[in-house]
Amino acid sequence: MSAKETEGTSNYEYVTARVRTRRAALFDDEDYRKLLRMGPGEIARYMEETEYETEVNALGSRYDGVDLIEYALNRNLAKHFEDLLRWSDGQLYAMIARYLRKFDAWNVKTVIRGIYSDSSRDSVESDLIRAGEFDDRLLERLLEAGTIEEAVELLDGTRYGDSLEAAYDDYETTGTLVPLENAIDRAYYEGLMEGVTDESSRAIELYVEFLQAEIDFRNVRNALRIARSGANIDPSEYFIEGGRLFDASELGQLAGNTDELVARIRDSTYGDELSDALDELERADSLIGFEHALDAALLEYSEHLSHVFPLSVCPVLAYVLAKEREVDNIRAIARGREAGLSEDEIENELVVL
Repeated sequence: MSAKETEGTSNYEYVTARVRTRRAALFDDEDYRKLLRMGPGEIARYMEETEYETEVNALGSRYDGVDLIEYALNRNLAKHFEDLLRWSDGQLYAMIARYLRKFDAWNVKTVIRGIYSDSSRDSVESDLIRAGEFDDRLLERLLEAGTIEEAVELLDGTRYGDSLEAAYDDYETTGTLVPLENAIDRAYYEGLMEGVTDESSRAIELYVEFLQAEIDFRNVRNALRIARSGANIDPSEYFIEGGRLFDASELGQLAGNTDELVARIRDSTYGDELSDALDELERADSLIGFEHALDAALLEYSEHLSHVFPLSVCPVLAYVLAKEREVDNIRAIARGREAGLSEDEIENELVVL
């Protein structure tokens, strides 16, 4: 346990005030409309006039175009989340630090996807977000891995090792990354919930409520990916414990029927706050569209919790989600413009409220 977890009390008022300031600087719809009309070089120059200025200037002599944008986005993201930890004390620090392990999971997925698609080391590295607990030495070794099996072996002894080893046979049988990616999600989220419910306080209750919502939506996403991959895998085998909405067998049955799945969410505790987002889920005609609508639904629910409980961990975690979405949106625009996609095609890749 770190000193920051044990020293002092949780400083919610200070941290949530700082987070409100950071949220006000996030890109809005007008910013995205401007970016959609720009090429990668123009996007980088636009970012230089925003709170990404420091990163763009620091990296501008080494990279240009989409590469500059990628590295600047990820460095900025890590800086903001390091700030959250630096500002926080006590139990609040512990909750944020535990939640930010999600970027270890992101980095493991990124490396595995890179190996699977035979991407260059540089392109994989540009997608890494150094905001979790993995040190640079482990990340460098993962970047040097030549096979997925080698990457899995390097992760032996980490919180992802056992889950990845157990899922590796399914990966070899199906030839898809779905079993490995779902195993990574399960290891992260179940580790996130481990021991948390042993404590009883309003702060912990709110933290758990936020995490339960994220687990519910992650289970939906993972089950849909399995159902639509065509792989002979039971979705319940990769069910993440800890949510409120489904059990493993029920989710496995609903994964193949989008209409029933949406109806189940609409009738749940999330339904009132997610009416518009659920309408988008029903209209989505592809897995990507459905996943983007799920992301928007989770963002909307996190906003609801933040407004109802303004002096809690909820606004901090909602900010983490919102900042992630901003980075994902800017990256999608830059890559889409580089690939020559139309504005409408790129806009379909964005997650906005």
